[in-house]
Amino acid sequence: MGLPGHRRTSSHKRRRASHFALKTPTITVDKNGSTHLSHRAAPGATEYRGIPIHVKGRDRKLQKALSKTKPKTESEPKS
Repeated sequence: MGLPGHRRTSSHKRRRASHFALKTPTITVDKNGSTHLSHRAAPGATEYRGIPIHVKGRDRKLQKALSKTKPKTESEPKS
């Protein structure tokens, strides 16, 4: 089992911690006006830089959502 060699001084601790600061993310606005992180596709996008995006299970989810919706039918005729 290793033992600590030397005490870590407060100045060394502060110098090391100076790199822990959070940076603000870079936000990009695309042609449609939606915002997203740089070098990432916007939410709901079908392509990124001209390349189509494959979303696993998208067709199945769409079919499931459509099957749950009821078609609008008039039950009583209006006078």
